[in-house]
Amino acid sequence: MSAPPSTPKPAIVLVHGSWHGAWCWRRVLPLLRGAGVETHAVTLTGVGERAHLLSPAVGIETHVQDVVGLIEAEELAQVVLVGHSYAGNLITCVADRLQRSRPGLLRHLVYLDASVPHPGNSWSTPHTPETVAKRVAEAQDSGGLSFPPPDASVFCLSGADRDWVNRRQTPQPFRLYQETLHFDPDLVWSIPHSFIDCTDPPLATIDAARRRVRSEPGWGVYEMATGHDPMVSAPEALSKLLLDIHARAR
Repeated sequence: MSAPPSTPKPAIVLVHGSWHGAWCWRRVLPLLRGAGVETHAVTLTGVGERAHLLSPAVGIETHVQDVVGLIEAEELAQVVLVGHSYAGNLITCVADRLQRSRPGLLRHLVYLDASVPHPGNSWSTPHTPETVAKRVAEAQDSGGLSFPPPDASVFCLSGADRDWVNRRQTPQPFRLYQETLHFDPDLVWSIPHSFIDCTDPPLATIDAARRRVRSEPGWGVYEMATGHDPMVSAPEALSKLLLDIHARAR
C-alpha cells in the first residue's frame, strides 16, 4: 500500500545571511521545535557545508531555488519565512515567485536585521561607495568569484561566540552582490511583513532598511538590544519573538 498523503503543517523556515549557513541557527532550532513548531533551516548554495558548490553561476535564482526546493520537499504550508541580513533580498524574490505559483503559502515575511530591496536594486545599492569599493576589491583576489567574511566582532560577538562564528564563516558568492533583483512589490507586500531591528549596536549596512520600514505603512517593527547575529547572541529572545509572530500568522 502506498503511504497516505501528508497534511501540510504550519512552519517556520529560516534563511541565513551572507557568509553563514544553516549552522548559525543551532541555538534557535531546538527552542522553536521544542515549542511544537515545525522549523527548517536551509543552507544556500556556495556557503556553509555547501561551500564546495561555489561557482560563478551562483546567483539569486540559485538561492531562490534552494529555499523553494526545501519548502516543496518538506510539503510545508502556512510558512513564516525569515531572512537574515542579505537574505532579506532573497526572501523578497522567493515571495514573488511563490505568490505567482502558490498564492497564500507564505503567511508572513520576517526581515531579521535584513536588506529590504526595491525592484531593480542590487544588494549593493543601499551601501556607501566605500563599502561597495571594498567588496569589489576583495572579490578581485578570487577572480570575481567571492568575497571573504569579516571578523565576527563586527556582529558584536566576542569570546567563544566570535570564535565559533569565525571558524564556520565561508566566502560569499560575489555575483549576488551586484545582481539586479526582479520582483513585483504589489505581490510581495501583500504578504504581512515585519522587520526585526538589532540595535546594540546597529550594523551600518542595514541603515537604509531600518529607516525605510519606519517610514512606510504596513510594517511591524520590533527592536532587539543585541548585535547583528541575534541567533547567536540572543537566541532565547529571538525565538520568543519568532514564536509570537508565528502564532499570529496562523
